[in-house]
Amino acid sequence: MDLMDLMDLIMDVERARVVVGRRGSAGSRGLVALAGTALAAGAVVLAGLGGCKAGGVGGIKSDGGAVSADGGRFEGGGAAGLPEQIAAARDRVFPALVNIRATTVQYWGGKDIKSGSNGSGTIITPEGHIVTNHHVVADGVKFKVTLADKTEVEADLVGQDPLTDLAVLKIRTAEIPAGTKLATASWGDSDKLEVGETVIAMGSPFSLSRSVTVGVISNTERVFYNTWTEDRELEPDEIGGETTGIFTRWLQHDALINPGNSGGPLVNVRGQIVGINTRGGSGMGFASPASLARDVAQRLIAGGEVVRSSIGLALKPVEGTGIEKGVLVNSVTDNPMGPAAKAGLKPGDVVMAIDGVALTVRFVEQIPPLLRDIADRPVGTAVKVDYERGGEARSAQVVTERLLRDRGEETNLRAWGVSVMQITERMARERRLMVASTRPAGQSGLGVVITGVRGGSPAALAEPPLQGGDVLMSVEGESFWTVKALLERYRAIMMPAAGGQAAAAAIPETLLVRFDRNGKDNVTIVKPRPTPKQDPTPELPKAWVGAAVQPVLRDLAKSLGIEGTTGFRVTRVYPRTLAADSELRVGDIITSVNGEKLAPRTLQDAGMFARRVRQMKIDDAVTMGVLREGKPAEVRLSLERTRLGPDEARKDDNRDFELTVREVTFFDRDDENWGDSVQGVLVEGAEPAGWAGQGGLGRGDLVQTIDGRAVTDIVSYRAAMEDVSKRQPARVVFQVLRGINTSFKFVEPEWKPSVVGN
Repeated sequence: MDLMDLMDLIMDVERARVVVGRRGSAGSRGLVALAGTALAAGAVVLAGLGGCKAGGVGGIKSDGGAVSADGGRFEGGGAAGLPEQIAAARDRVFPALVNIRATTVQYWGGKDIKSGSNGSGTIITPEGHIVTNHHVVADGVKFKVTLADKTEVEADLVGQDPLTDLAVLKIRTAEIPAGTKLATASWGDSDKLEVGETVIAMGSPFSLSRSVTVGVISNTERVFYNTWTEDRELEPDEIGGETTGIFTRWLQHDALINPGNSGGPLVNVRGQIVGINTRGGSGMGFASPASLARDVAQRLIAGGEVVRSSIGLALKPVEGTGIEKGVLVNSVTDNPMGPAAKAGLKPGDVVMAIDGVALTVRFVEQIPPLLRDIADRPVGTAVKVDYERGGEARSAQVVTERLLRDRGEETNLRAWGVSVMQITERMARERRLMVASTRPAGQSGLGVVITGVRGGSPAALAEPPLQGGDVLMSVEGESFWTVKALLERYRAIMMPAAGGQAAAAAIPETLLVRFDRNGKDNVTIVKPRPTPKQDPTPELPKAWVGAAVQPVLRDLAKSLGIEGTTGFRVTRVYPRTLAADSELRVGDIITSVNGEKLAPRTLQDAGMFARRVRQMKIDDAVTMGVLREGKPAEVRLSLERTRLGPDEARKDDNRDFELTVREVTFFDRDDENWGDSVQGVLVEGAEPAGWAGQGGLGRGDLVQTIDGRAVTDIVSYRAAMEDVSKRQPARVVFQVLRGINTSFKFVEPEWKPSVVGN
């Protein structure tokens, strides 16, 4: 489209706007939105041509008065097109828009697995409360938000609600300069939104700086179900093992949504939050309506959680079932029995009325409001349910119970090498655990299940070993039914001294652990006491020639022009050795030692030369027959003692940091061309999900300082790590040499096991 075509389009649209402005009818809203969208597109193109400012579109004004997206006029009677409305809405919300970065921890395989997530949010109270998505902050242990002026501050989790995928953070206002007033955004009325109305999505896509995209409302009551069949049944989403969306009729729109937009506001042209953007793709975005998000946010701010009621059944619309009225009971909660099952309701019953209010649910879009109506009643409310079974009218009093989360609290018992999770009712049903018959009276918890075991840990080496899926029942005869109770027991055993790590001698040598595996009551012995570090016993010193060699076999000898002669070619003469002081040279082919011929036939004979030398004594003088440039010669030298190699070097395996290091050997210095001034210990391994691995340490790094303390060998390394263990700082700084450059790695240990998912 060239400039003239664009101007023609704008004039056509302008005429439509004038007509609509004069008519002012409700039926003109879609046309107004269309006109405004075209003008917005024109503004973008003109901006690209260098001819558009925020104040207007090409200087064109409507003599019919400015028309808003909902068919009304702007106050003041001045002309204002859609670009101006968008700019004004942006200016109202942008100061309250924040970027959120969460540090997350997941417990799996007996390890703490750290990662991160990014999202968006909006400040909604002067006290610094931020509304965002649950999936942005899920499993989070630390939160940082970037304000509009690029100030970065920490925030705390106030509460989260997986069922609606909403959450609230609160800025640590103490970190903001005194007297600073936080900008806030206001809520709009999502119930008044209409299809075709212009909306604006704001956020930080891909964790970049703030952005705006514009679209229109496509649907105001979108729900998800399988569209490929005639079975119209609500299909809630699942995020991280948590059901979500059962109470939500989504606002569908076509404003572009990308990763990082999650939790950001969907805004109307008056600059009000009408939704919280939650997901998007294929040109479609979905937002939780403000009518739901505002209520959830207020409840989270007030109590840190959203307490809901449940009657323990799933409902299905009657459309396509042959049933004319009511709503079909699709299933009831059992094991443990839910409220509906206790009251006698069964799958196949048809609910006709709730508390005397007749209902007919024909379409799946009617399910979320009904479920929300039930859920919003106080826990313990007696609900009268009129229903039919086989054509017979019946009635039941159903007493609501608290609606529980699908996913239980989690933690990692690091010293034992197990990650565990609280068993929820959903897990109990899926695993078919008979918790009701085994749980003590008055105990609300359903038990603790192992989600993973770290290889080589006390749990993995138990007799018999523990494994994922085992249900822990007791430790040393003390039962527990919750993760928090188990964590208290763990701390009492492993950390008896308040605030510090227990001395190894104070930790029991063995623990009797009782657990259930596939319905079988088992016991095992776990040995939690750390084993003393033992360095490998070095081999007795042997005779050695300070050179590296490779076997010269028949084919290689032919290529080297010495057909019929085999031996060992010198590939390296190590500096600062007796061999370096001799006449031995790289390229020499050693054919004999003290007159004894060396004749390797296969690669399996690669160690023949070293074995022959080791049979002799240190300081022995030897004569080696060599071929040098095809001519025979003799080299005399004295043997010296072997140098330690990587396999014989002293090592340290730190279970807390999941970091293995070893001493620097003679051969490391030669390989890396390090002089004697280069000191430290070499990283042999860092578990990627461990503390050190998450902090960026990797194989081949040379650790030179720890929290400023010099590391010169394995002894000084152990002393530095022991000091770290005693101090238990929030951050440990490793200075390493990686290649030719130094680098600082910041490791953030989780010294004391914590619980996530609450």
